[in-house]
Amino acid sequence: MEVWQRNLVVLWIGTLLTSASYSMVIPFLPLFLLKIGVHQHTDIWSGALYSAAFVAGAIAAPYWGSLGDRYGQKPMIVRAGFVLFVIYGLTAFVQHPWELLVLRTLQGLLSGYIPGSVALVGSNTPEDKVGYALSTISAASSAGGIVGPLLGGTIARLFGNRVAFGSASVLVLISTLLALIFVRELNKKRATSRPSVFRAIDGALHNKPLLTALSLNMVVSFSIMTIEPVLTLYVAQLDPSASAQNASFLAGLVFSLAGIASVVFAPLWGKYADRIGFVKVLTIGLAGGALWTFMQIPFHNVIAFAAVRFVYGAFFCAVYPAINGLIVRSTEATFRGRAFGLNQTANQIGNTVGPLVGGAIADATSIHGVFWVTGALLASVTAGAYALMRHPNLLPRSEHTPHTPSP
Repeated sequence: MEVWQRNLVVLWIGTLLTSASYSMVIPFLPLFLLKIGVHQHTDIWSGALYSAAFVAGAIAAPYWGSLGDRYGQKPMIVRAGFVLFVIYGLTAFVQHPWELLVLRTLQGLLSGYIPGSVALVGSNTPEDKVGYALSTISAASSAGGIVGPLLGGTIARLFGNRVAFGSASVLVLISTLLALIFVRELNKKRATSRPSVFRAIDGALHNKPLLTALSLNMVVSFSIMTIEPVLTLYVAQLDPSASAQNASFLAGLVFSLAGIASVVFAPLWGKYADRIGFVKVLTIGLAGGALWTFMQIPFHNVIAFAAVRFVYGAFFCAVYPAINGLIVRSTEATFRGRAFGLNQTANQIGNTVGPLVGGAIADATSIHGVFWVTGALLASVTAGAYALMRHPNLLPRSEHTPHTPSP
């Protein structure tokens, strides 16, 4: 096994565990709010908890990316992992919603295990394997999205949410130790300038293909996050007789089916992107995501809704790896940490505004109204991605002649 392959395997496991630790607890925060006595404006509180980490992450991510370019991505992965270990552990003892808000803010400011892993894999993988490698890491994140909700929902049902938070802390500690012991960076090129967020932004502004990818990430993240904070509550509404603990378990099953689809299909999309280009795969994924978002509206029982979410996941899992691939092919290795830091900022800006808008729409109309808005937004982004094919100056040069993977 070559070093880049070993890195991919280790970071696949680490990303899976880190993603699982996240999805064990974060999707269930709206239900946890009810348990600690928040019974008014729960949708607004839910949106605020999601957004707090995203605002903080949008501010901090370019700085951590700059440090990664100068000192390596591995130290950034290990640092972020230990931070998450502490934060999830403290979350188990929360008594008030404001304490949750503080911890979520710290999480946004100091975390970044998965973005660091993506940057390291993107910089230490042969060019004709980048699509496959990035999609494989994305599949690991999705696999965590399968294991996490099932594990978190089951633990919450049997022992309560606080034990689930503690279990998440242990998982992320394991992923951190794996990266610390086994990951090796092949690419030793380092940026010589001191970390500067403003220089990173200036560099991105003069790189049209990178700026295009960052813009796509921000708009896509905003679109899907309008519905994410209220999705758990919607699943609970599909079975009004379920208790809060059973609702957590049920929501976990629904989240996991979309994750299963991503694990199965993401590597296939990655190999396809290496042949035909990332922007074409991105367009297909967005179109399928928009269509199957609309298809979730007519179904009012859990089984049918879960089936539609599975098909949605099979298409949408192509989107973020394709954007990450565009970023890799738009940048030099010495700028890649900053590029993915800015990518995280773009993602967090969308993630910040999306939950607030989604929570407000759900509070003013209904959760079905949020589905309509999300589907319309994804359809608009699909049209924009398709239009990019007619503007080659906005795409990386390699997108005009995509690589053919070697056997």
